[in-house]
Order: sequence, then C-alpha cells, then structure tokens
Amino acid sequence: MAAKSITQNTLFYGDNLNILREHIPDESVDLIYLDPPFNSNRSYNMLFKNEAGTENETQITAFEDSWHWNKKAEETYHFLVTKAPDHISKMVAALRNFIGTSQMMAYLVMMTVRLIELHRVLKPTGSLYLHCDPTASHYLKIILDTIFGVGNFRNEIVWKRRTGSSSQVHSSNKFGACTDTILFYVKSEEAGFHPQYNMDAPGYQEYIEKHFRHIDENGRRFRIADLANPALRPNLIYEYKGYKPPANGWAISIEKMAQWEKEGRLYFPKSPDGRIQRKRFLDELKGDPIQSLWDDIEPLASQSGERLGYPTQKPLALLERIINASSNPGDVVLDPFSGCGTAIVAAQKLERRWIGIDVTHLSIALQKYRLADMFPGLAFEVIGAPPDIDAAKQLAADDRYQFQWWALSLIKAQPLGGQTGSKVGKKGSDRGIDGVIPFVDEHSGQPKRVLVQVKSGRVKSGDIRDLVGTMKREAAPIGVFLTLEDPSGEMKTEAVKQGFYRSPGWNKDYPALQILTITDLLQGAVVKMPPEHGTFKRTTRVNLPHATQGSLLDSMEDEKEEGA
Repeated sequence: MAAKSITQNTLFYGDNLNILREHIPDESVDLIYLDPPFNSNRSYNMLFKNEAGTENETQITAFEDSWHWNKKAEETYHFLVTKAPDHISKMVAALRNFIGTSQMMAYLVMMTVRLIELHRVLKPTGSLYLHCDPTASHYLKIILDTIFGVGNFRNEIVWKRRTGSSSQVHSSNKFGACTDTILFYVKSEEAGFHPQYNMDAPGYQEYIEKHFRHIDENGRRFRIADLANPALRPNLIYEYKGYKPPANGWAISIEKMAQWEKEGRLYFPKSPDGRIQRKRFLDELKGDPIQSLWDDIEPLASQSGERLGYPTQKPLALLERIINASSNPGDVVLDPFSGCGTAIVAAQKLERRWIGIDVTHLSIALQKYRLADMFPGLAFEVIGAPPDIDAAKQLAADDRYQFQWWALSLIKAQPLGGQTGSKVGKKGSDRGIDGVIPFVDEHSGQPKRVLVQVKSGRVKSGDIRDLVGTMKREAAPIGVFLTLEDPSGEMKTEAVKQGFYRSPGWNKDYPALQILTITDLLQGAVVKMPPEHGTFKRTTRVNLPHATQGSLLDSMEDEKEEGA
C-alpha cells in the first residue's frame, strides 16, 4: 500500500484507521505503543484545575469507551471476513460465533482491523506493546497471536498501576484490581531488545552490601563467583598456574583465563588446594534485571507534577522503559491512540522520532502545548487540523463540538462542560460558557478568568449581550467571543460599549469584550489579556540536542527501500 512518506515528527487528528492507511508507509515504524479504550463501558473525564490555585474543578468528557454493534461494526466485520487473510477471517468469525454481536465484539472488530494495519507499518525489526486491562486482554491476545504469530509473542507484562487499597475492597466480593496488562509482540525474530535494569529494586542494595564485600588493589569493590562448569566439558579440564580444575572443567577456555588474569578478573586463593574464582565488580553492575512484573513504576499521584488531568494518563517512566527496551535513538515510535501524548513525549526525550494520532481536537491541543512546554523550539507538524477558513467551516458542518474544541485551542482556552462530539451525542450544560482562560490579578493576587463563547453559525448582537450578562453573573473581567462568521457592526458596537479591564499590576488596559473571528486567529490574532495565565498544566522543560529539533533526517520511504 503506497502512502506519502512523513518527513517530520507529526501529530494527526482523525480516525487512526484512515490515517494508517493513507499516511503511514509499509514497514516504516520501529516501535508501536498503544493504549486503546478498554471497552469497560465507562466515561473518562478530563479534569482541569485552575492554575491560580482555586479549589474549583471543571471537567469534560474526553471519551467514552463503550462500543455498540451497529452498521459500522457490521461493515468492518464483513470487510475482515471477506478481505483479510484467511487465518484472520476464520479467527474473527469464530469470535463472533462465541461472543455474538455484542459491545465486546464491536470493540474487538474495531481493534482487529487496526492491528492489521499496525502490523503492516511495523518494520521486520519492530515491536508492539499493547496496554490493556482484564476486560478484553484475553481476547486481544488471541487477535495478536493470529496477526503477529504465536511465535512472535514475547511477554505478558503486568504493571501494578495502583498502590494501597480503596474502601470498596473491604466490602467487595472479589480481590481488588490493581494491575494492567501490556502485551509485547515483535514482527519477526529480527527484532532487537535491550534488557532493562533497576538499581533501586527492593532488596537490591541489601544484596550488594551482603555479597560485594571485597576490595581489590585498585579500590574496586567485588564479589567472588564460581568458575566451575555446571556440566562436564573435557576440553576445559586443564591446570592453570598450578591450580587444579573442577571436576567438570572450567567455565572458560585457557585463553580466556589468561585474558581475565591480565584484566585483574581472577581471584587466586592462598592455598594451592583452593580453586580459582572470578571477580564480579560492583561498578559493572547495571542493576536488578527487569522481569515481566513491573511493580517499581508508581502510578501518577493526584498531586504529581507530571499529572495533566487527562484520563488514563500513564507515567513517563513507564513509556521510557518500553522505548529504551525496544528501540534505538533515531528510530520511529508510533502511538495510534496518543491521548495526552506521554508516548511521544518519552520518544522525543529519548531522541526518537515519533507519530501521534488521536480522534479529538482536545487531545491534539493538549499534546501540542505539552510538547511546546517541555521542548521549547521543537518543530513538528499537525495534520488534520483546519489550515484555512474553508476547512474550519467544513469541520463546523461535520461536528460542531469538535469545531468548538479546536477553536478554543487556538487561544489556549480550557474547554468547559459538555462532551467531545457526535460519539457522545449531546452537550452538557455550560451556562453560557464554552471555555475559560485563568489568570491572576497582579495587584490583588486574586485568580480571575477570561470567559469564552464559540459560535459556528449565524451571529447577532443579542449574542454579545448574552455574553455580557454571563460576564456579570460570573464576575469575569474579560469576555471573548469567537465566531466563524463575520460580526455585524452592531455587534462590534455592543462590544466596544463594555469598555476596558484595567490591570493595576501591569498598568495596562485590556478590552473587556473582544470579538475574534476564526480568520483573525488563523492569521495570528491573540486574546488581549494579562500575560501570566495558564490553561493546560505545564510540565518540566527538557533541553534537546540540536539534531533532534527540526525535520527528520530521512524519509520513511527511503528507509524502507534501504532495508533499514
């Protein structure tokens, strides 16, 4: 399948199935991490805390992960049983016979067609990590076994995602759920892997203190290890410097023995009847090898500086471990359900190239600001966001709620209330407010808000008067009216009548009611307001090597042709 090669780190807005098919070339990705909805029939709310420190919280439904057997699910199922390879068709048909046309089957059909595409774009040396919970992990493993091959299964990793216990456990009829599953597969035997280690594992320091008790003439701390071969090796039975061999022979050749002696790696006993042993140096230890149980990476606490308020956000350390284990600097990392962008942030931090895909403008906006905060000056492309007024009108016609989230992101406003669009189906009560931009009055130190309304249809002077009433009710000093259509002269007059907000701390006047068109924003217009404000929570900046900023070094298509 031909697809246009990508030459820059990229965020895509849209359905990842379409984007994979239309934009991602065959065998162009080194590592895939995906954390798809689990079909747990839950709504996930994104929380926003006022940066000024107020206790009030607002929330917006980021997504619902319930699925339904509808026309789209039936069409996807038909595609799989008629167009997919025979072994996949049979697997999907068998699942339907077993599960029926349920919500779970709709979810599995959605995942199967995407996992086929993810397998296609993965290099022969590539790996895939699928993050899930027990709701569907057993079914997903069957699907992955079918698509990737049973022999390409590497691990079922168990991550302890919650510590402590909730009060519900004491009255529950089952053991508490505190783990997630990460299914690790590779494309082929060519896939590489870098073992990971933990220097802070429980008991590791005690192990060091107990066993590394010797110090050599160079001050290096070491322990003694046996050099005996566990099985009989007649070719390794030899004397060395007068020391007799073990019954089964040495573990190394005589040439290796001489080399280790030269390097100071042999421990010679004082008694001639003793046995030569090996020195294992403490400074060469990498740490306790990481196994398939990951209980050393703590979940994000509610007060963690890393937390952004996004549902299902994972710790950066979790993604760093996966990326370090199964990729190299310069490799391409893909997250087709990128959410708040933890995988692509980890990829950028570790000098990998990346592709993120998400179906909501809310997520894309969060990722844009997170990348800008952590990596100042980083160049990347956003595909799928309206580049001009005609595209903005089309988005408004297709999904006015997605248009609203996108328009708010242009001024870094926090969405307030409501849902994420047609998938949820209705908008919650917003009391006349679509978004807010918090700031702190520099004179009084009190938190304040800019109120934002977004209109994608016809506008009139009454809309401005309604916003004025909302500002008075909420005691908001500044209001912003975002409109797709041009405002009338009467609307502009109504806005001017509201005068100015005087900021004593900045000694500056700001228009109390500002009308901004989408055309204005696409041409670089901004809200006039005090500069110290924040919407999406900021994270720690990371200084990047110069080479990682800017476009990718080579196109993925070139890499494919060269067999990279």
